[in-house]
Amino acid sequence: MSKSTMRALVAKYIYLAWFGGSLYVTLEVFWRGRSHWTMFVLAALLFLVIGGLNEIWTSWRLIPQAIAGALIATAAELVTGCIVNIWLGWRVWDYSDMPGNLLGQICPQFALLWVALSALAIVLDDVIRWRFFGEERPRYHM
Repeated sequence: MSKSTMRALVAKYIYLAWFGGSLYVTLEVFWRGRSHWTMFVLAALLFLVIGGLNEIWTSWRLIPQAIAGALIATAAELVTGCIVNIWLGWRVWDYSDMPGNLLGQICPQFALLWVALSALAIVLDDVIRWRFFGEERPRYHM
């Protein structure tokens, strides 16, 4: 891989991560009235991973991809929550009052919301790749 191709690839992934992190923080500020820098980092990484699911599983329909994305996001939320909320004590979020929560870090209600957010991430990732990076036009099967 040439140096210019590598730079273009790195720039693409930096842009996708920035977009995903920024979008999530914006949504969270509208939803909760606040966010935290750790949410930007987590969302940026998750946008790359979840948005890239259909780059790997090209035959999967959108809904199974979104469910897989939700499982990945929920697992990442649990790990991140245990670090930033329990271990470091930063109190970024607390789901202790939600039914079915695990350690106050994840709950079924927000895990379900991750399905919708994952579907959105997959579609947005594909549209950005198509419009800005000349990749294939997105097509979906439910």
